[in-house]
Amino acid sequence: MNAIIEEPVISAEEPTVFFVDDDPGIRESLRWLLESVGLRLEAFASAREFLEKFDKNRPGCLILDIRMPGMGGLDLQEHLRAEGCTWPVIILTSHGDIPLTVRAMRSGAIQVFEKPVGDQMLIDEINAALAKDREQRLAQHSSQTVLERYQTLTRRESEVLDHVANGHSSKEIGKMLGVSYKTIEAHRAKIMRKMHAAGVPELVRLYLTVRQDASRN
Repeated sequence: MNAIIEEPVISAEEPTVFFVDDDPGIRESLRWLLESVGLRLEAFASAREFLEKFDKNRPGCLILDIRMPGMGGLDLQEHLRAEGCTWPVIILTSHGDIPLTVRAMRSGAIQVFEKPVGDQMLIDEINAALAKDREQRLAQHSSQTVLERYQTLTRRESEVLDHVANGHSSKEIGKMLGVSYKTIEAHRAKIMRKMHAAGVPELVRLYLTVRQDASRN
């Protein structure tokens, strides 16, 4: 009996804006601003305080001050990236510094703002960051579903799928594997069903998704 693969579910948790800045006045100011437009904020006075509660599986985005006592914003950003955190990052700085800006962008920051930044400009960028985070999570769950389906294939079915993806016909695959055309057709039908593919083009696309994910890992 084939294993039943449940579709992964995107977290229903409300997305959160995580903010790390050692200035209490700025933290409260941003809290007031975001709450006024219905956005949820969790603010932290230091990187250490933030890391104690850090959970990369929560949906949201991150706003970091560059210069803080202890671990600064850029070091925290790079640390989170190494941990596999994919939150979009917005950097705030009081020090217009081109090398720091370049470093932040190379580490994946989507925007760098010099303080003070206009309220609407910041809100627009935060909304864009939250939308990007959701898109990334949807794509990740989609890839995970395809991989789980692929892992239900038997060794022989995986072998047949390799040949199908390389453009071989059932008759050609049968000759290469030393089995009958009907046997290959039976395998193909099972593969299509397990992979939830409506046709060969979609099956090949799903196969390529699995291969691309494997190459990244």
